[in-house]
Order: sequence, then C-alpha cells, then structure tokens
Amino acid sequence: MPVWLREHRWRQTLTAVYLSLPLRGARATPANIFCSERYLKVSIPPFLFEAILYAPIDDTNSTAKIGNGNIFFTLYKKEPAMWDSLTLANADKEKLQYLRENAVLKAQEKAKEETEAKKITKQEHKKYALEATMKLEEAERKRIEDLKEKERQKVAKELELWKNQQKDGDKYKSIQKKGELHKEIEPLKERKSEKMSKTRIPNEGTSKTRLKSTKGCHDSGSIFAQSLKEEQLPAPRAAATIKVNFTPRVFPTALRESRVAEEEEWLHKQAEARRIINSDLSELEDLKEEEKNPDWLKDKGNKMFAMGDYLGAVNAYNLAVRLNNKLPLLYLNRAACHLKLRNLHKAIEDSSKALELLTPPVPDNENARVKAHVRRGTAFCQLELYTEGLQDYEAALKIDPRNKNIEKDAEKIRHLIQGTMQSS
Repeated sequence: MPVWLREHRWRQTLTAVYLSLPLRGARATPANIFCSERYLKVSIPPFLFEAILYAPIDDTNSTAKIGNGNIFFTLYKKEPAMWDSLTLANADKEKLQYLRENAVLKAQEKAKEETEAKKITKQEHKKYALEATMKLEEAERKRIEDLKEKERQKVAKELELWKNQQKDGDKYKSIQKKGELHKEIEPLKERKSEKMSKTRIPNEGTSKTRLKSTKGCHDSGSIFAQSLKEEQLPAPRAAATIKVNFTPRVFPTALRESRVAEEEEWLHKQAEARRIINSDLSELEDLKEEEKNPDWLKDKGNKMFAMGDYLGAVNAYNLAVRLNNKLPLLYLNRAACHLKLRNLHKAIEDSSKALELLTPPVPDNENARVKAHVRRGTAFCQLELYTEGLQDYEAALKIDPRNKNIEKDAEKIRHLIQGTMQSS
C-alpha cells in the first residue's frame, strides 16, 4: 500500500498558486509528476500525493522544480480568482473518479496531438529539405551545363583558329613553290635567248654536252634540296623507363570506385573494437581469443538463462556490453535476467537502453521493441507503478495489436489501477 503524503504548504495570488511538497528523503524525477487542468499527482514509491484542484489551471505553462528535498509547484490559474482551498471539498467518490479518468484521458489526447504535430512538423521539414536539395541540384546542374557550353565555345574558337592557320600555311607553301619554279624557268629562258642570238648553229657534240651539263645541274640541285630536307628532321627520342607509383590502399578496390567516408568509418570502428579488446581488462586476461567475441558471449548468456543460471547470464552479458555497447539484444536479454532476479530498476534501465538502440522503428525490430516494452512494463507493475506499466503495455499493443497475451495483461493492469483509485 502507498504512503500518502499529507504534509504540504501552499499560498496563492489572483493568478497563481504556489505549492511546496516535502519528499521525505525520496528521490524524484519529472517522470514521477503528473499534472492536468484539475488533477495533480506525485508518485514516488512508496509515497503518493494526489490532489483534485479547486479550479482549472494552465497545465502547459505551470512548472515544477525539484530541489532541497522538496518539489515546488507554480500553478497558473486559468481565471484570476482567490480559491477557498487547494483541493475540491465535499466531492463524492464518483466525481473524484470521473475527474481522475478525465485528466488521464485529456493527458493522453494531448500527448497524441503533440505527437501528431511533431510528425506533421517533421514531414514539413523533410519536404522543405527535399525542395531545397532539388533547387541546389538544379542550380548545380545549370552551372555544369554553363561550364560545358563555355568549354564547347572555347574549343570551337580554337578549332576555327587552327583551320585558319592551316589555310594560311597552305597558301604560303603554294606561293613558295611558285617562286622556286620561276627561279628554275628563268635560266632556261636566258639560254634560249642566247641560242637565238648566235649566228652560227652549234654542232651536235656541243649541244649534247650542253644538254648533259644542264641536266646534271638540275639533278644536283634536286639532290641538294633533298639533303637539306633530311637534315631538318629531328633526331629520334632516347629510350627511358617511366616509374608509376600507386596510392597505398587498405581495400583491394581502386580509389575511384570506393566510398572513402564509409571505408574510414569502418576502419575507425575496427580500430576502436581492437582498442577495447586489447585494453587492460582483468576479465579478458584469461580468456581465449574466440571468447572475446560479443556474439559468442551473448550465445553463452542465452544458454545460461535457459538453464536457470541468471547470475552467470548477467555476467556474460555485462562483459559483452563492455566489448560492444551498441547491441540492443544484449540489454534486452539482460533485462530479462534482472526481472528473474527481482532487480527491477536495472530491468527498467536495460529495457529503456534497448529501446534507444532500436531506432529507427522498422519491421525487422518489431519483435525486439515489443519485448522491451513488455519487460519494462512488467518491472513497473512489480514496483506498483501501474500507470507507467500500462503505458508500456499499450505501446507494445500498438506495435503488435494481434497479441492476445499482452492485451490480457493490459486489461488486468487497468483493473488494478481502478481498484487502487477506488480504495483511495
């Protein structure tokens, strides 16, 4: 049975109520406080404080501060007025029960509305981020197209300039050839004119000699020109060896085909795991190499749990968590061991840690999330925190609505809560 806290002090103004509640050495957290318009509850096992307020308050702006062994409430009134008392007097049990249930329903509806609002806001943010990303990609694509167009125009200009240079070179060569032909034809014309000017006709011997000499001069000129052309050719290149140095790589794939960020993250995780395993842990000194594997320790803990050795299973899970604290199944299985050993607060901590690691919620981890909610809800109920336990069971039903066993347990908890309220 809970111990009711009757000692409290309060004062009021036209707009606010100031309430001080002593904790009697108990440690309170925001999770132990529940407040609505007309209902205030503080549940710190084994202590319990409950108040049906005299008039409605603004539960959104009202505050609660924990310190110096007290809880200080600042409750803002919805309508400025002086209250005759802190709680509603001369109210029958049915009315009190109605106000309690109404407060719980309103709190659930408010939480649901806040969740929906957060979901809508998150969707809007995603939509905005997608639009911004599309705009950036469109701007980047346009920038790349502009760069391509500029390069295309630059190459076209360079090609046109090269064509003009080639045409000018061909013209220069044709002009040079015409000049060479003119130089060769001029001596022939001069010789012809000399022949015509002479009165006597030369004999056959002299004509043959002249023809031969002319032919010889022409041949010698062509050989000289060919030798000049041969001298202008560049010398062949010297042989050499080119050395190629490749970038050192841990992975066998080429750097252009790899994802550097993912590879560095993987290498960092491997180095961290090796550092933890090679650290100075007294538990690892006598273990074999295969016994330092978290998966092997998890399987060993599962076998011990099946045999009923819950302490041995907890020790195996503890060592596995020290080696790798990112596996949600380790916390989930250890929570089951703590439930068997009646370590209820540790079971709640391990179940909560497992739920943190089981994110995002996907179909593959539905079964694990259901187990985490059920085990935490069971621990809450065994601590007589039925409201918190019911919340976990309802969360498990949302994930797996066809589970009849969870539905039956949730119904039992509802009956327990109603019985506790009626007895109070």
